[in-house]
Amino acid sequence: MPAKNKLSLKPPSGAEALPLYRQVKRELQNIMEAGHYGPGKPLPSEASLARDLQVSIGTLRHAVDELVHEHVLVRRQGKGTFVAPHNRARFMFQFFHVEPRWDPEDDTPKEPEFPDIQCMAFSRDKADEAEARALRIRRGDTVLRIENRLALHGRVVMHDRLALSGAMFRNLTEKRFSERPSTIYALFQTDYGITVLRAQERARAVAAGKAVARVLSLPAGAPVMEVHRLALTFGDRPVEYRVSTINTQAHDYVSMLSKAP
Repeated sequence: MPAKNKLSLKPPSGAEALPLYRQVKRELQNIMEAGHYGPGKPLPSEASLARDLQVSIGTLRHAVDELVHEHVLVRRQGKGTFVAPHNRARFMFQFFHVEPRWDPEDDTPKEPEFPDIQCMAFSRDKADEAEARALRIRRGDTVLRIENRLALHGRVVMHDRLALSGAMFRNLTEKRFSERPSTIYALFQTDYGITVLRAQERARAVAAGKAVARVLSLPAGAPVMEVHRLALTFGDRPVEYRVSTINTQAHDYVSMLSKAP
């Protein structure tokens, strides 16, 4: 490993008492956040990492296991451990939860369909109270507001409203956003070095407003699901505040639950 990337564990500050593997995990997160290993790039061998951090292989693997479970790292058989890139497969597995309604009489395995996403609006404005609170910026600070509609099998099933900090994405333009070669989170990762690690979501039932109802081809006031998402990067820093409105007449919001190791 180059000397500039030399790792060392720093003692926890104050009364904080992290288990050793958690300290290792934090150090690995720090070097990835600093950009030493970009998306899709391999990490040094476990033996090398353990030696540099002066910990056992078992402690190092415990830390790496957690990062793999959290989709920060990915292991490739016979090749090593890599920084997990944002791509369509990760988007479908981790962040897109809308599927056609399950038919109990049809048990044919179905591949998840990547949505057709169209940008409807892109603007710079001043953050309102909800956006400022979610993004941890001041009310009135610059935000980028983006509207998308998402279709499955040619039918629009979701309307998204995104708010991004203007300071975090200073040179993002509508052209750059609309012509991205992959997912939105891949754009954040490759062009801005910002990796969305996870998201907090809150879902509620609401009546569709007139504008969103038109996008979803529903009558105004029709029942829809509204999902408020806060996408987070390292250190739980907010990256994106998103409000998704979903037509659930023929589609479900599907959440896969699993127990952490």
